[in-house]
Amino acid sequence: MTQPLVRLQGLRKTYNEGLPNAEEVLHGIDLEIAPGEFTALIGPSGSGKSTLLNALGLLETASGGRYELAGRDVTQFDDDERTRARHQVLGFIFQFHHLLPAFTALENVMLPGLMRPSGKDGAEAIRRRAAELLAAVGLADAMDKKPQQLSGGMQQRVAIARALVLGPRLVLADEPTGNLDTHTSDSIFELLRRFNREFGTALLVVTHDPRLAARCDRIVRLVDGLIAADEPNLRPG
Repeated sequence: MTQPLVRLQGLRKTYNEGLPNAEEVLHGIDLEIAPGEFTALIGPSGSGKSTLLNALGLLETASGGRYELAGRDVTQFDDDERTRARHQVLGFIFQFHHLLPAFTALENVMLPGLMRPSGKDGAEAIRRRAAELLAAVGLADAMDKKPQQLSGGMQQRVAIARALVLGPRLVLADEPTGNLDTHTSDSIFELLRRFNREFGTALLVVTHDPRLAARCDRIVRLVDGLIAADEPNLRPG
């Protein structure tokens, strides 16, 4: 039996813990994500989706419970260990791209790799990988352009390439099509699905778009900090 890539057991998150205004946002999440699985995370605003995504991305520390990532209990990792785990296993795609305006598309995609000490040879390998990914997302002719010279859909394609440059096993995507029109949203989804199928990259996508959620392998619904439904999609797109 294949080991889950993610296993959460009773994961809780409380803000302002120990204070009068303490607020528990996640009330004990049990969740497993298999390697190569394409999962949609849905739910109303305020249900805890972003908090859960931040906990999975090791951007926030859980208040309780257990989190195993690629077979390792990361619950008690210190900051350095969490950073290494992010670089080794995870990729991130955000709604607002977060591209650096002074850098070209190629340089933006290279950034995660350049943050790791690897020397000149490593930097050249990252440059080649970044160029290959930009070509794969249809931006071979835009590598030297800066974000302000690109459309919103093109910027999101750069962000996808950046998320994949280190070959992550799991990509966490927070509303990756939230600011895009329907046609561009569909093309971004097709890109994510393509990388999922070609490279076996697992994806967890937070989305408010029921059309896109219905095309994922699995739909997890979060309500009031608890998983209200977790259903396989028998006819994913």
